[in-house]
Amino acid sequence: MKPPKPQRPRKQHAEPRSSQPSLAVSQIVQIEKPIYGGAFLARMEGKAVFVPLTLPGEQVRVRITQNKRGYDTADPDEIISAAAERIAPACPHFGACGGCHYQHTNYETQLKFKQAILRETLERGGVQVPDEIAVLSADPWHYRNRIRLAFDLEGNPGYRGRQSHAGVPSGRSSSLGWHAIIPIRECPIAAPLLVEAAQSAASVLRNFAPALRPTEISLFCDAAESALLVTIFSANRARIRFDELAQALHERIPALKGAELVAEGRPGEQIQAQSPRTIAAWGAISLAYRAAGFDYRVDHGAFFQVNRWLADALVERVTAGHSGSLAWDLFAGVGLFARQLTASFARAVAVESAPSAVKALEENLKGTAGTAVRSATIDFLRRSRKPAHPDSTRPDLIVVDPPRTGLGAEITTLLAEIAAPALVYVSCDPATLARDLRALLATGYAIQNLTLADLFPQTFHLETVVQLRRS
Repeated sequence: MKPPKPQRPRKQHAEPRSSQPSLAVSQIVQIEKPIYGGAFLARMEGKAVFVPLTLPGEQVRVRITQNKRGYDTADPDEIISAAAERIAPACPHFGACGGCHYQHTNYETQLKFKQAILRETLERGGVQVPDEIAVLSADPWHYRNRIRLAFDLEGNPGYRGRQSHAGVPSGRSSSLGWHAIIPIRECPIAAPLLVEAAQSAASVLRNFAPALRPTEISLFCDAAESALLVTIFSANRARIRFDELAQALHERIPALKGAELVAEGRPGEQIQAQSPRTIAAWGAISLAYRAAGFDYRVDHGAFFQVNRWLADALVERVTAGHSGSLAWDLFAGVGLFARQLTASFARAVAVESAPSAVKALEENLKGTAGTAVRSATIDFLRRSRKPAHPDSTRPDLIVVDPPRTGLGAEITTLLAEIAAPALVYVSCDPATLARDLRALLATGYAIQNLTLADLFPQTFHLETVVQLRRS
């Protein structure tokens, strides 16, 4: 169910104001354009100022909240002249909550922002962008299949609060804003089951296990909202009867299939005495997630694409039109792309190192032409750089879907040495994508097409699919 269609207000004050103390008296600025990170660019006496919750063309009264050598950050106090694209946000928590950045404008405008940001970031990184950037999009509401919430001192679940310096590419969170938790009762970008389950879990935890004092809760559901996995994080080592707690959760949340309790370091600890570890579990360790014609096994904590409306289209965009003898899927996760590649390649090799994903990857490839390899991508490529029979073992296609840090210098060098005829790069960060593409293009690859996959509507995050071929 979609939220009611927002209406554009005639006059608006930006809410809420930051709790960070002002560093200067308020000034009036003209907003120029969106920047990656969720803020918008203005200038004061030639210096860049990053302002969230505004729109290009708006005249805004702002307060400087942070001074840096190359830029300032500011909070908007008043929208003096509103852009025609400004609308009332659908969520009452927007502005205070740090999860969304663009709910104050319509979805068409959001997509234009992201296209412009992607193009500018790539070109600034030395990459010549095709004239057309294709767009993959769907319903911009209730799309998330996973959320992670923190608990405030009263045990209410919520998101981390917005930072006054949001949008700064390399800024660090201040001590004033980082620990602020905004309790939520609704989240229009999440599957309704997730928010309902979070509220029910908070109630059960307060009544059943008050001594546990959980810090966070992670919830993951299938696309149909028929199955749910829950992870409860706690720094408290209090003894509890977790089976009884989980049963109480299941009575309130019938879709719950499995739950786990994870011990982690206390909030604010710079060095944790030990890595997070599961200390109790109940029920199933995984759920079946239907996507691209297959029921994928996805375990607790394993990576899976977050947008339940776009998973099928994303798989199609990455894999369609490719076939041959051998394909590699690097950073494979649970095999979302690898499983599909087994239908069009004689062999598909899926490489993954995360313990939370490897067992599911192996099961998802059972009975197919796919092979799961438990390895870090860089180690796999090092072993593959000088095969005994290059012509017979070189893959026809390599798919890479790295974390936000991208591939890096050594992996791009190794990929260039292996020289697969086709390479598909799935990226969740345009800056590291630009860096890696520049390196790959210098070694003989050329961009065939580029797609902005909007897996994260209402936020600044964007996914990019780049099809490359050796020229």
